[in-house]
Amino acid sequence: MSTSDSNGSTIERIGFRMSEFVERWMPSPFVFAILLTYIVFVAGLATGSGPVDLLQYWYDGFWAFLGFSMQMVLILMTGFVIAYHPRVNNLLQRLARVPATGAQAAAFVGLVSMSLAWIHWGFSLIMGAIFAREMGKAAHEEDINVHYPLLAVGGYMGLGLTWHWGLSASAPLQLTDPANIGEGTGFGFLESTVPAAETIFHPYAISLTLLSILFATLVLYVLAPSGERAKGITEYVDEDELFDATGGGAADEEAASAAAEAVDEPAETDGDLPSERLNNSRVLGGLIALSGVLILAYQFVQSGLGAFTLNAVNFGFLMAGVLIYQRPAYYRERFNDAAGAAAGIILLFPFFAGIQGIMSGAGLATLLAEALLSVSTTATYPVIAWVTGAIANLFVPSGGGEWLVVGPSVLQAAQDLGVPYGQATIAYAVGDAHTNLLNPFWALPLLAITGVKAREMFGYAIAMLLALIPFLAIVLWAVPY
Repeated sequence: MSTSDSNGSTIERIGFRMSEFVERWMPSPFVFAILLTYIVFVAGLATGSGPVDLLQYWYDGFWAFLGFSMQMVLILMTGFVIAYHPRVNNLLQRLARVPATGAQAAAFVGLVSMSLAWIHWGFSLIMGAIFAREMGKAAHEEDINVHYPLLAVGGYMGLGLTWHWGLSASAPLQLTDPANIGEGTGFGFLESTVPAAETIFHPYAISLTLLSILFATLVLYVLAPSGERAKGITEYVDEDELFDATGGGAADEEAASAAAEAVDEPAETDGDLPSERLNNSRVLGGLIALSGVLILAYQFVQSGLGAFTLNAVNFGFLMAGVLIYQRPAYYRERFNDAAGAAAGIILLFPFFAGIQGIMSGAGLATLLAEALLSVSTTATYPVIAWVTGAIANLFVPSGGGEWLVVGPSVLQAAQDLGVPYGQATIAYAVGDAHTNLLNPFWALPLLAITGVKAREMFGYAIAMLLALIPFLAIVLWAVPY
């Protein structure tokens, strides 16, 4: 009898068996993207497009969203830099000592990740990964029975549920930008922008966010393996990489405190050169950060929530990083570290953009949206919009990129049915986030930080995806706008 057949709740056993299956069959994220390319290519042939045309769509798609790609990389890297500030890291180490059981640990990591994702998805992804790792270390030291891959899933839940309802949500923020609205754009039928007050800050979106965090936290709690099924962090990461000779614990906290002091007091440089004094000048860093904060505040005073755009989010977090690090040299060094976390996304984003090029050029994306939305009614529309976003995201895991292609059909259908644009966008957005729990693209930085492989954690990610389906269908239908 395998460990998956031993004692434990039904949900726990199902989750473990699913994890075993996915671990056996799931390829690497890069191979996943290549296989999806072939699938979409074959589907494109079924629309009547020729092989040469499809290859051209693929090639053109690679370079169609370079500007947006840079925005996404900046969101990730600014979140990484803030999350890895020594004082933030020290706080995570202290919070990791709070849970007393493996189930509490998984639920707590998920709660933190989903809450932070509403603020900034890049911050949540990196912070969730670091917190999962620190939680695994603390559990090992205190002999708490945790399943490390589920902690990783908890750290990923912000990307798998709440980010696209929050402050860095791509689709809602694109609708706030006049450049994306009007003649010559896909949203040419819109007479004006859709302010964030009708999407991100609307009571509909806030209610969905709070209810979803509560439900997903509970599912993580009951899904947590126990007994022999629970495999701690040392099953996946070499113990020598986690702890120093003293065994970690207090030593880790002392190291974090020392790092925090290093931020405050730079090391002495050879000869204390004027150039080094400039590189480490808090005056230079502080003034530029203060200037950034002031101009951002001015934008909001002038335009209110209308100033809330994707560029404003990136600018705000870029300046926030300068503000908390202050010394330009130290901030640049942290960006060097963040580049490693973004490497996988930089590699895979063009391939998924190529897939999107095929879907757009061959008309697959529009056919998908129109087919699904044609069977919706005013009452069922939010659920259908959610399903549309979920399916589109399987092939193009870029909330903003796919919205540029599928979004016009989604909002046209909403207009025909009399559904508010804000409700349509928010319903679609959660579908886009939801199937991140199946596609490992955005998990690449988390995998690098936690040390787990995609196939080791995505069985539980898929279990979470399935558990959320009936819940999301009910709340999207029942919560009034």
